[in-house]
Amino acid sequence: MKLLNNVVLLGLAGMTFSASAADPLTVYSYRQAFLVEPILEKFTEQTGVDVNVVFAKDGIAERIAREGRLSPADVVLTSDFSRLMELVEKDLVSPVNSSAIDENIPVQYRSPNHDWYALTMRVRNVYSSKERIGKIDIDYEDLASEQYKGKICTRSGKHPYNVTLVASMIAHDGEAKTKAWLEGVKANLARKPQGNDRAQVLAIKEGLCDIAIGNSYYYGKMMMDKNQKSWAEAVYINFPNQQNRGAHINVSGMALAKHSPNKDNAIKLMEFLTSNVAQGMYAEVNMEYPVKADVAPSELVASWGDFKADSLPIYKLAENHQAAIKLLDEVKFDL
Repeated sequence: MKLLNNVVLLGLAGMTFSASAADPLTVYSYRQAFLVEPILEKFTEQTGVDVNVVFAKDGIAERIAREGRLSPADVVLTSDFSRLMELVEKDLVSPVNSSAIDENIPVQYRSPNHDWYALTMRVRNVYSSKERIGKIDIDYEDLASEQYKGKICTRSGKHPYNVTLVASMIAHDGEAKTKAWLEGVKANLARKPQGNDRAQVLAIKEGLCDIAIGNSYYYGKMMMDKNQKSWAEAVYINFPNQQNRGAHINVSGMALAKHSPNKDNAIKLMEFLTSNVAQGMYAEVNMEYPVKADVAPSELVASWGDFKADSLPIYKLAENHQAAIKLLDEVKFDL
């Protein structure tokens, strides 16, 4: 298999490709090599189809747009939903007609137009200090309550994970209530939004705050990291809104590139990525929840307990994305 091993491109400018129907598949991936490569190696082992991978932190949509009809990209893998929406908005994807994918991916986790599909799920959890708060039954709405004044830490409100959470709040509660909620959460922050999700858990351990917002899979990653395990051990992981609508879900995903030169094999790869084999690998390697309902999470993730997920269709987040950005700006959340 022809993987571009150990090539992580922070910017894709200056690269050129030529492709024909006989070429191996080309995947552009926002997802990291440690996760993607073993899964694609398994696909090649089962199908004999080679895969070239280009890894990037940014710039894939711009790259594909610049390449136009000559783009070698067959499949794009994204680390979050906003990247999928960027591809759709720039008309860089093509709809997929596959009964196998439709059977594997629940309807709320795929595009109504069949032009993108979720591959894994993460919960936007609320972490609480074991020492000062304990395990809590909490709703996202409670983060604006006076009882948490000066006790909350979070990363930037403009980060895609938080933007989609705000978009979900708008979908459920409307813009006026969500704006008031954002103002309340901002008033309860222990510090200016900063750092990543893991940094919020560290802040709890260090006593800077008692409550933090973060994705579920980071908790698993910290538990498996000898240098960060003590961070995770300082908090409880809580699933919000369990008595009502359920916890907010964000996703990683995939799309078929609009000008894929190898569409038949590209769809075979997409079908494989939704199969039990690939879904199980996602679960074990990256502590994420499989989007295929009959694939179990890893043993560690399962130990956190069952939870109720928000049934809001993921595409509804796209409908409220710009409104979420507008509200975050209006309340000056990050300032």
